[in-house]
Amino acid sequence: MNKAIGITGGIASGKSTVVDFLMSAGYEVVDADKLVRSLQAPGGQLHQAIFEHYGPDFFDEQNELIREKLGSRIFSDDKARAELGSLQGKIIRANLYRLAEEKVAEKLKDGLFFMDIPLLFEQNYDELFDEIWLVALPEGQQIERLMARNQLTEAEARQRIATQLPLEEKIKRATTVLDNSGSLEVLQRQVQTALEKARNAG
Repeated sequence: MNKAIGITGGIASGKSTVVDFLMSAGYEVVDADKLVRSLQAPGGQLHQAIFEHYGPDFFDEQNELIREKLGSRIFSDDKARAELGSLQGKIIRANLYRLAEEKVAEKLKDGLFFMDIPLLFEQNYDELFDEIWLVALPEGQQIERLMARNQLTEAEARQRIATQLPLEEKIKRATTVLDNSGSLEVLQRQVQTALEKARNAG
């Protein structure tokens, strides 16, 4: 039976870099964000649910969800964020669990498969995984990267980071912590070490 490993980390922590390492090494990685985007596309389960709840103002002329507009709304409004989380939660969870069941039965490299889930802890997906890898870096670096990546002010970056579980809590719940405060080479060595442990653990 394959081993399921969850990969998570705060916004702009460098999680996608770890995913790139794994995929280039031939490992299967399920991207939860891509799954959500497919569900939010016209005809998807989430598209209809969001349209019914929020109305047409959050959709463009092609009936595509305007994610930036919805994101601005939920990041500045705790109630709206909770509503959206509840609205999407059951649908996303059911689809992720279905995917995990499928991957467990497939023939995969080293008997390992990964799921890239940004809000793994926040949405309590711990039970899905045999191991959880957390990509972490100091808040100062995280703020700088988020500001540069998303063209945000420091206040906006802090606001977005504050919507996620504090790093200290994530570290307590993670199986492995990958420190991304240094070079890419150092991060890659940590990934290789984590892979060896996962393979040898059986």
